[in-house]
Amino acid sequence: MSQKIYNVLVLCTGNSCRSVMGEALVTHLGGGRFRAYSAGSHPIGRINQGALATLERHGLPTEGYSSKSWESLEGIEFDILIAVCDSAAGETCPVYLSQALRANWGVQDPGHVTGTPEEIIAAFDEAFAILRHRIQRLVDLPLDELTRDDIAVELDQIALKDGKDSAKEERTDFREDLTPTRGTEPSTAQPLSIFERYLTVWVLFCIVAGVLIGRWMPQTIRSLAHLEISEVNLPVAVLIWLMVIPMLVRVDLGALHELRHHLRGISVTLLVNWLVKPFSMAFLAWVFIRHAFSDYLPSEQIDSYISGLILLAAAPCTAMVFVWSRLCNGDPLFTLSQVALNDTIMVFAFAPIVGLLLGLSAIVVPWATLLTSVLIYIVIPVLIAQWIRYIFSKQGEQPLNRFLERTAPVSILALLFTLILLFAFQGEAIIRQPIVIGLLAVPILIQVLFTSALAYGLNRLMAETHSIAGPSALIGASNFFELAVATAISLFGFESGAALATVVGVLIEVPLMLLVVNWVTATKSWYERGLHTQ
Repeated sequence: MSQKIYNVLVLCTGNSCRSVMGEALVTHLGGGRFRAYSAGSHPIGRINQGALATLERHGLPTEGYSSKSWESLEGIEFDILIAVCDSAAGETCPVYLSQALRANWGVQDPGHVTGTPEEIIAAFDEAFAILRHRIQRLVDLPLDELTRDDIAVELDQIALKDGKDSAKEERTDFREDLTPTRGTEPSTAQPLSIFERYLTVWVLFCIVAGVLIGRWMPQTIRSLAHLEISEVNLPVAVLIWLMVIPMLVRVDLGALHELRHHLRGISVTLLVNWLVKPFSMAFLAWVFIRHAFSDYLPSEQIDSYISGLILLAAAPCTAMVFVWSRLCNGDPLFTLSQVALNDTIMVFAFAPIVGLLLGLSAIVVPWATLLTSVLIYIVIPVLIAQWIRYIFSKQGEQPLNRFLERTAPVSILALLFTLILLFAFQGEAIIRQPIVIGLLAVPILIQVLFTSALAYGLNRLMAETHSIAGPSALIGASNFFELAVATAISLFGFESGAALATVVGVLIEVPLMLLVVNWVTATKSWYERGLHTQ
């Protein structure tokens, strides 16, 4: 009796990268028992060159693949569907595929990784290793001896059990069974930079350095504080531009069309960012600053403290969230799409939200200065960044990647110098008013923990994948503290309570966000168990 041949369809929305590598691996590892195909719901029409290069490095054929719609395969009776991207996992398949068993094996897309050539190769090799490990488990199953329900359970378990032990196997075994790579062995994981690895240390150093500089060179710091044009501090503006613009170049506003693939995660993040966070912070400021802590705070600064807290929560972070997302293994395409959407919304919504909440708090709104801040710190950087991206994109992907690689240190150094400058401006106030600092930190702490938990829980409730829920929680909880500080200085001055409140946000933002990163990472198994039972 001839052995059954199983038809396997590897799905990814664009059918250009992960699904193609999956098709090649099923064919290679299947030993003739499996007939492999790949397709997508919205194929982009070309195969990613990085995917073909990865197949070539590992000795697999690179000919015969095409980016095609799943509709083109109608008429083939598929036994197993493997969705290798989260968006494909959430899509409704055509009727002719409804009888096939389905496995959702989300793998991060290496096609959207930027960095050095070595880092990009490492990302492709990591995706290849994960696919190879899972597909090897599939082909090792005694499918002819299992019932349909048993196979469905095994398909789910392949991804659910893909924890630390399997990750270790991927890193050591994926080269052993395939043709060795040419040249040096690539790393299987995109390494963290020194800045990312020791982020807390860098921030602590900047805080200490800023406070000490402010005490040792008060005249110099006062001179820098008065370098203004139309109430905009020039040193702060220059540093924020140097920090934000290179990071905004990474944001492809053209990625907004990808939003449809992550509607649940995008909806949750938008809800938390724009409808929950600003208003809940205004409420927390009213509860704690105007009432609970009012006897312990300077009465003449209470309105200013509330203003600073409102400014802090009025816009989500657009720069450091890429670091947070990467640290929790978030989907880079989701993060990119969400940041692009938030940047677009921020251009139009930041000033009205701030104006509304300040007005509700009975605080006079200096609209001219507020709108000037939006223009200088949001609109102009976004336009410059997109113009730079457009110029380099016309030259191809590699020139853009080289530009991003070369300017990455500029962003990091500008961030560190911004922190030093801010704490130099406010260092004396921090040393002189430790109780005020602690009291201002309370609503910020509650806000970050509440919004991150809300976003994380809503994503789980809506059965969104963990690689989306993680960055959604982090984006939902994060604050664009650079914008908040700069706007507070422009609106109320360097020595105002508003400026101090926003600097307190800077003081605790990084430790809090790292706490959320660790929490999101540590609860991944719990999160995915909930998805499995839904």
